[in-house]
Amino acid sequence: MEQFIIILFIGAIAGWLAGSLYKGETFGLVGNIIVGVMGSFVGSFAFHLVGLTSYGLIGSIIISTIGAIVFLATLQLLQKL
Repeated sequence: MEQFIIILFIGAIAGWLAGSLYKGETFGLVGNIIVGVMGSFVGSFAFHLVGLTSYGLIGSIIISTIGAIVFLATLQLLQKL
């Protein structure tokens, strides 16, 4: 349970950062937080496939933010179709 809360917290920070850094339409604060949580899973999975691991809170936030930006860009591409 504690690990799940930490993942949600990191995802929320990553979503907020991704919404701030991404140059395009975003989904608002709540939408970006949800995107951040999903991006956290995407980023962790993708970096694990490449063999990279995050250490500490800052590393987890960086990987989650990158995943959230990729997820946000993918969602916007799908919306345009």
